[in-house]
Amino acid sequence: MIDFRPVLQIIGWILCLLALSMTVPAAIDAMAGSGQWMAFIASAGITLVAGLGLVLGTRTDNRKPLSIRQAYLAAGLGWLVPCLFAALPFSLSSLDLSATDAFFEATSGITTTGSTVLSGLDTLAPGLLLWRGLLQWLGGIGIIVMALAVLPVLNIGGMQMFRVEVVSARERTAPRAARIGSTLISVYVGLTALLALALWAAGMGRFDAITHAMSTIATGGFSNYDRSMAHFDSVTMDLIVLVGMILGGMPFLLFFTLAQGDWRRVLRDQQVHWYLGLMALGSIAITLWLIDVRHFQPLTALRHAAFTVASVMTGTGLVTLDYSDWAGMPVAILFFLTFVGGCAGSTAAGIKVFRFQLLFANAVVQIRQLLRPHAVMVPSFNNKPIPKDVLTSVMGFIFVYALAFATLSMMLAVLGLDFVTALSASASAISNVGPGLGDLIGPGGTFAPLPDLAKILLAGGMLFGRLEMFILLVVFVPSFWRD
Repeated sequence: MIDFRPVLQIIGWILCLLALSMTVPAAIDAMAGSGQWMAFIASAGITLVAGLGLVLGTRTDNRKPLSIRQAYLAAGLGWLVPCLFAALPFSLSSLDLSATDAFFEATSGITTTGSTVLSGLDTLAPGLLLWRGLLQWLGGIGIIVMALAVLPVLNIGGMQMFRVEVVSARERTAPRAARIGSTLISVYVGLTALLALALWAAGMGRFDAITHAMSTIATGGFSNYDRSMAHFDSVTMDLIVLVGMILGGMPFLLFFTLAQGDWRRVLRDQQVHWYLGLMALGSIAITLWLIDVRHFQPLTALRHAAFTVASVMTGTGLVTLDYSDWAGMPVAILFFLTFVGGCAGSTAAGIKVFRFQLLFANAVVQIRQLLRPHAVMVPSFNNKPIPKDVLTSVMGFIFVYALAFATLSMMLAVLGLDFVTALSASASAISNVGPGLGDLIGPGGTFAPLPDLAKILLAGGMLFGRLEMFILLVVFVPSFWRD
């Protein structure tokens, strides 16, 4: 029988942290003279009572590490339950959102997806805008922790390749793990502060600079304006956010390596090469299309193309240009990059660059093996051999990813959504991108017109994609619950 007490205690502490976070937008609204602060205080009280109830009600002297089954439950419930409580400020505020819309908005924030049901953001209370940014920022920290501490241990989707990088063979002590964790959090906070300062120096207001910095480094995509970054129409701000998105999609473990002064390892990292290379190729292709078809000036075309490609590939979702009316080649590129995502151990979602690298390396070996059947060839990643169990995990992950995308697309189509909307909404949810394609859910629209069941399915898709599929799937296997 599974001992749920350690799992529920972890959920309780997360809810306590969430309740504490709600006091920040409450204070902002109170200072701004907005009555929305009462909704945050009420939400914080409910969340704190639930959190303390779980913490105090599940106290135990058993200090054993979590079992595998407990780890799966803690990872799954650790994302689902906070989404339910994070929806309270949206439900209790003057927005008067339905329970479905509030849950959708909160899930989109915590999973750093960036899809929204809200319009009229320009006139929204500052506390609600800050709450959206905070949800994404906290979700970004959770993603990094999960990618470095949970997924490698659970052997999900080939992430076990990065287990040895987190704790080296020479130094497997707890102090090192603690030092890595504290360094990564410091880097995350530091990058957020630097982005905010840079945006403020570029002319953005302090409040907007803070919220957009949180949204950018978390590759979330929530903006304070309906037109997103196009509202500012600033080349300097676009470049700052572009750099922030690129950094958010890189492996945060490399920042720890940089902190140790090991520049060579960073420069040799093949995953970063692929990540930047794919982004550059997509940007060049769309730049040429904008020049040829839309008759943009070269520098203007490069600015919008690079920003759009980085935003879609990292799953950020911020926009400088409404691409809902694009057709042909650029749409195909963006649709492909939606699934690619960023690097392992980043705040970006998607399939992740390293999985495509592993499959490519394996395919190259298979082709060479046809020419030299008796040769012994082993695919490699970052000059290390790739174990067969890792390749099996990656292939299984991509199959489940494709199956989930197809299933969600068909379910949305059954609910009456048109082909483009169903396809792009499904891809956007599972890859945690944000805006879809078309007039309805594109950069110029919202997800509000969709049926409630479609929103629930998409919220489930966001969690499914963010939790790397198998964390949720394994819970539905009957043997999981047997002794």
